[in-house]
Amino acid sequence: MLSSTFAHAADATKVEFWTFNVTKFAPYWNDAVQRFNKANPELEAVWVDMNWDQIQPKLISAIAAGNPPALVNFNTPWTHEFAQKDLLQPLDALIGKNKAEYQAGALQDLTVNGKIYGYPFYNAASVIAYNKELLAKSGIKSNPKNFAEFVATARTITAKTGVAAFSPKLATKSGDGGMIPWFQYMGLPIFANGKAVFNSPKHIKAVETFADMYKKGVLPKDSFRLEFEQEIAGYSAGKLAMMTTAPTALGKLADSSKVAYEKTAIMAFPQDEGKLVLGSWLMSFVQPKGYKNPEAAAKLGLFLTNSEQQLGFSKATGTTFPSARKAAESDFFSSGAEGGDPVAVARATVAKSMGAARTLTLPAALMPDATTMSKEFNDEVQAAIEGRKSAKAALDAAAKKWNDRIAAK
Repeated sequence: MLSSTFAHAADATKVEFWTFNVTKFAPYWNDAVQRFNKANPELEAVWVDMNWDQIQPKLISAIAAGNPPALVNFNTPWTHEFAQKDLLQPLDALIGKNKAEYQAGALQDLTVNGKIYGYPFYNAASVIAYNKELLAKSGIKSNPKNFAEFVATARTITAKTGVAAFSPKLATKSGDGGMIPWFQYMGLPIFANGKAVFNSPKHIKAVETFADMYKKGVLPKDSFRLEFEQEIAGYSAGKLAMMTTAPTALGKLADSSKVAYEKTAIMAFPQDEGKLVLGSWLMSFVQPKGYKNPEAAAKLGLFLTNSEQQLGFSKATGTTFPSARKAAESDFFSSGAEGGDPVAVARATVAKSMGAARTLTLPAALMPDATTMSKEFNDEVQAAIEGRKSAKAALDAAAKKWNDRIAAK
């Protein structure tokens, strides 16, 4: 645990904020605290960092004791969970006109039952890294504009080269894979009127498309076991023509295979009916209920997430992207767009796509046993894509299991 130690007026109101696992960026946070305190002598920001698995239980205990911190760094699923439990302060009035500073999608990510529950902070998104030689051999000359064109591109690559085109991150061990994100990307609903509805004709067609690509080798045969490290290894070895990946992974590619890195170019992941890019993961600062000076907490929350601070954090990390509009437009990102270096191009591409970045979540109120429900769904979809079951039968079975659990909660 790390806390700020800057001298401040003895009668200043302490405004404590919690983060997790960011101590390696201590110079950034200490500078932020110092600058805030200098500009607000009546307040004293106090930074506390802890491990990610400590932050939720410590916050619950602090709220129960009537002594919560002013702000806590949360991911979007946690924000929804705690808001549903009425443990967070709604922020609409406190953010006020400052809403215009943030990407609209980021505010939507943090909206629960019509109210905003977080100050948007940093985000992420994926791009397509591709092997220039394999795409040239395939005759591909233009970037796909939507998912249908991306699928057509992938089929052409495999037909022309015999190489699997891409891995759609169907493996779920890491927690962020599976077919649900693809449904959301395609603009297909998961729930409607309190029930699972992912067995419609459009959902079935989507799974059939993946099953056909799997059958024809467009997707690798180990798609359901292919996690992050294996995907990079497969791409490095020329067994995958494309990766849907974050700029940070490209740095690992450069370290593991300079030959593969030098063959790599970048394109934006095309948007589809969902009007979003894949791979987003928004972090924010939330205000716990029970903090005695919500206006002071809001002042700090708005400061920590303004454009200047978000850009500063992106510069400090080199891997995160701002949810503040002006920060994402900075030359810090755009200057690498034309240089040809894959990491720099990827960073510029991701920053440009922040307006379409959405963290894909499911409503906690309709997921009474999220772990079991996710496994039920993923097992059925795997059976369908691997050709052991029809897409309709698999999705019908998964939807029934989900709706039975929802009805019984």
